[in-house]
Amino acid sequence: MKPIEVDKLTKTFRGKRGRRIEALKELSLGVADGEVLGFLGPNGAGKSTTIKTLVGQIRPTSGKAMLFGELAGSTEARKRIGYLPENPAFYDFLTAREYLDLVGQTFGMDSAAICRESDRVLEIMALTEAAERSIRGYSKGMVQRLGLAQTLLHDPDLYILDEPMSGLDPVGRALVRDLILDLKLRGKTVFFSTHVIADVEAVCDRVAIIAQGELRAENAVSDIIAEGIEGYRVRLEQPPPPELQEYLDGELAVKTGDLYVPRHHFNAFMQQVDQAGCAIHLIEPRRKSLEDFFLKTIS
Repeated sequence: MKPIEVDKLTKTFRGKRGRRIEALKELSLGVADGEVLGFLGPNGAGKSTTIKTLVGQIRPTSGKAMLFGELAGSTEARKRIGYLPENPAFYDFLTAREYLDLVGQTFGMDSAAICRESDRVLEIMALTEAAERSIRGYSKGMVQRLGLAQTLLHDPDLYILDEPMSGLDPVGRALVRDLILDLKLRGKTVFFSTHVIADVEAVCDRVAIIAQGELRAENAVSDIIAEGIEGYRVRLEQPPPPELQEYLDGELAVKTGDLYVPRHHFNAFMQQVDQAGCAIHLIEPRRKSLEDFFLKTIS
């Protein structure tokens, strides 16, 4: 059974004056075991609606969502997920350690396991020194990291994270990226939404793009990156011979020796370099970014 299987998921709300709003339109999506999938879309695309359906906070109008073969929202499905909402909120009169104790009891963990795992996740999220302080004194970034700590506590098989980088400084974002990569190495499955496309490129196996409640694209990140290559910047260890001058990449390249080779000319260019006996110092692809792919997909 796949960790996530969504089949023709539809959710309709009633807006102002009874206006019908289709938040999701027959969305179908699967996430494989051990996969990290980035869920991208503009504001109002249906990302949070999808996630709230997966964790059982709202019910679909039609279609279904399954987690490990169990209906999303069921007790059995919830036991196997760690969930971070978009804007986590806690009983702020508690300390972080007290809150984690409450979470652990909810998942049926014994006191020794709660103590041990609380120490572990607090250290991972750099909250050990603040563990005995009340949450009301935490910054937004610390609250976000505590939200991630509670998803880790019971060591679930599936992590569903709604904007996990939100409110984090660059150090915090790097911490979360490293965490997701570690979960991937441990064979865990991660499904997370984000607006930060660079984070998807750094950690995800696949990306799914949603707009206006519809799935617009579902691709391997490596395929998008490979297909986006337009050409190559090449630097030789000596000035380029006359037969390669046509590839000089702008005025600066006359001094640096940098060449730009369109993708469709690259093989022929390399043959010329070999015939001229030139040594290559650098080859760097120039490509369209995942952001370019995203913007083209939703336009």
